[in-house]
Amino acid sequence: MNLKKGGRMEFKDTVYGRRAVNFFDPGKDVPENLLRQMIETAARAPSGFNIQPWSLMVLREPEERQRLRKLAWDQPKVSEAPVILIVLADTEGWMPGNPFAEKNFAEMVRSGQMKPEQREWFDGACKTLYGASEARKIAFACKNAGFFAMNLMLAAKDLGVDTHPMDGFDLEGVREAFRIPKNYWIPLLMAVGYFRKGAELLPPKWRKTYDEIVVRF
Repeated sequence: MNLKKGGRMEFKDTVYGRRAVNFFDPGKDVPENLLRQMIETAARAPSGFNIQPWSLMVLREPEERQRLRKLAWDQPKVSEAPVILIVLADTEGWMPGNPFAEKNFAEMVRSGQMKPEQREWFDGACKTLYGASEARKIAFACKNAGFFAMNLMLAAKDLGVDTHPMDGFDLEGVREAFRIPKNYWIPLLMAVGYFRKGAELLPPKWRKTYDEIVVRF
């Protein structure tokens, strides 16, 4: 493993070293400052028109994690990891009136990327791209939240923290149990913590090759 100045990993080592670990040390917490650093680094992810339609619920309390575990196929890591993130994708994040959509346009005007008189065009473009159908709304939200979620996992690994993304859960059950508004899709849950020493870490799974990925029709 190649380390940068300060003991941090080189990017390729971070990518190759990231694993979806199943066994977390329940006695080793993730400090709040480290979690904050991880999230703020991940927030550098790109998003359509910089709308950033992602949010997180951070679950630390054992009761909350145990409640979530019952809705997540009873996966032990949900209660063993010291932190669980519920990743939220706002299907209405592009809409006029949304606080972050309003902030985003104001920031674009302030920085000179947009002019106030372009507001009607901007709203129309967002509606065409992201709000033309329910499928488009979900695709917009989940695609961008996915960029953010991948950054979360890489930022965590760079800080020496392990993660596991999960889509094995009752979406509507989680929504109800944690009072999540209907405009949010829940693309994944993420366990955050440290691999439990002595547990078995299986070899990395296979990945598609370049020739398997690149296609033409």
